[in-house]
Amino acid sequence: MKNYIYLLVSLAFIVSCKEKWNNDDEKKETVALDKKSIKKIDVHAHYKYDRDYLQDFFEEWNMKGILVDVAIEDSTGIRRSWNAYVDLAQARPDLFWLCSSLIGVGLSEPDFAKREIERLTKEIEQGAKMVKVWKNFGMVTKDANGAFIQIDDERLQPIWDFLKEKGIPVMAHIGEPVQAWRPLDDPNNPHYGYYTQHPQYHAFQHPEIPSYETIISARDNWISKNPDLKILCAHMGSMSHDVDMIAERLDKFENIYVEPAARFGDLAGQDSKKVRTFFEKYQDRIMFGTDYGNGRSQDSLTDDELQNERNELEKDYNEKWRYLSSTDSLEIRNQKTIGLGLSKAVLQKVYYQNMANLLKVE
Repeated sequence: MKNYIYLLVSLAFIVSCKEKWNNDDEKKETVALDKKSIKKIDVHAHYKYDRDYLQDFFEEWNMKGILVDVAIEDSTGIRRSWNAYVDLAQARPDLFWLCSSLIGVGLSEPDFAKREIERLTKEIEQGAKMVKVWKNFGMVTKDANGAFIQIDDERLQPIWDFLKEKGIPVMAHIGEPVQAWRPLDDPNNPHYGYYTQHPQYHAFQHPEIPSYETIISARDNWISKNPDLKILCAHMGSMSHDVDMIAERLDKFENIYVEPAARFGDLAGQDSKKVRTFFEKYQDRIMFGTDYGNGRSQDSLTDDELQNERNELEKDYNEKWRYLSSTDSLEIRNQKTIGLGLSKAVLQKVYYQNMANLLKVE
């Protein structure tokens, strides 16, 4: 009996050591992985102004970026960054590609679709490889009858048909994190700072804004009506709080992809093993995005401010790299977590190959 017990204890010790060795080997592999060994595309960037350091910085990260235009409706009309992005992409053609935008202002006018298709045709000729729609649909823009315009509005269908014909994907930031419909009572909430600074998008304060469920349902209906339209759901499809919810849509809709720009805090707040399993299962459908950029010209910055800006970018990109590639202990937007430690093969898809395949670029 003693020999039997000794044998069991010995076997348990061997298994424990083997698991430790495997884990140590995996950790060494992920931590030692050189960031430059993986090509990257930041699929969700907003570098409005050029910087002297941009060339070296992007080369150090072995990275390119997509300059994503946003059409914003305010009291002055529609504001865009398209012309600035075109200028930067032309100045740095080896660093950046372009993404145009669409907003629903004027949808009730009979020639709306025709006008927008003509504009998008010109911007595709200028280099746009995607078109972005964002939370104006569902949360801000209204039609002539005063109704919030949802993304599945049938009056938009000619535009989706046009983009399908041209082979142009849509980047869709529809809705907001579910926390936008909740009170801001926890400063550790990853979205506390944003909604404190941008109360117009804190739907909890604006009961006239349709519910989260209404907007997500309209988004899903739009996707189902356009199975041949490639759709990149920005910010994890506004479902970043629950990877199971994202997985459900990825299983249901074969034409969609997701990227986590500005939502890494939501991922970090979930169980790392679960998030890692999600990334591994959907490794062909997830892309890397950050939402990083700048909003001031270089001439308006002091040398110290410019250096601090670069340092902050380095810190932020490195934080995402550690979260995805290592098993380090991290804190992202007040959420303590363990890095996912994704394999090199998965990292190559998420950081680069998936987007390169979608846009048909090298």
